[in-house]
Amino acid sequence: MEHIPLRRVEQLALKKQKVFLQSKLRYILRAMLASMFIGFGVIVAFKTGSFFYVTHSPLTYPIAAITFGAAIILIAYGGGDLFTGNTFYYTFTALRGKMRWTNALKLWCASYAGNFLGAVAFALLIWSTGLFKDASVNGFLLSVVEKKLHAPVLELFFRGVLCNWLVCLAFFVPMSLRGDGPKLFAMMLFVFCFFISGYEHSIANLCTFAIALVLHHPGTISLGGMIHNLVPVTLGNLVGGSVLMGVMYYYVNKPFEEVDYT
Repeated sequence: MEHIPLRRVEQLALKKQKVFLQSKLRYILRAMLASMFIGFGVIVAFKTGSFFYVTHSPLTYPIAAITFGAAIILIAYGGGDLFTGNTFYYTFTALRGKMRWTNALKLWCASYAGNFLGAVAFALLIWSTGLFKDASVNGFLLSVVEKKLHAPVLELFFRGVLCNWLVCLAFFVPMSLRGDGPKLFAMMLFVFCFFISGYEHSIANLCTFAIALVLHHPGTISLGGMIHNLVPVTLGNLVGGSVLMGVMYYYVNKPFEEVDYT
């Protein structure tokens, strides 16, 4: 019995590993691209959402959630290397014995580092444009950031778990669909679900926090608060992608392990 999407997951993981082994710089630059693409999604989501936020409209979050889908389309079709998706890809491939766990750990660290650098670089680019100087524009973004920074640690962890479960599915499910239309719809639907549900995505948060820091922000938004958010969210994302996706799909397909996906 052949599971084509899982074969693609393994092939994708091995391709990413090959890039890393050939050139660590090239791999980190690919990771920077991914978080910068998410940065575009963050900007368009909060920019469009701000029009509804200033009027206290109930459409604020739904509109932001819909427009944030631009990020996953950019990553899926524009390339890039995202830490959250890699938690699934590398776990599954390592469990299959096709990748060393030490390499999986190195790749996770490299992709997260690249995502971090990309978030910082994109925030500086946004600061240079001056598009978020007006309080009427940045109010929505800063209000969301402030709530994220003061949420309880345990809640942030489980929001991170559920978020990356959905995000990994957003990349995995379309692999079994035919045609770009159904794939795009599925991707945007899953991303809409995680955004509107209030779950936490570590790399999206990195981009949002970096942008908030370079803007004129209140004292309640601090680097310490960002660490308070990012540590449990990142760990939650890791569990969601590696356990609920990687381990789960490996285990339920173990009876068919004789299939060579490569």
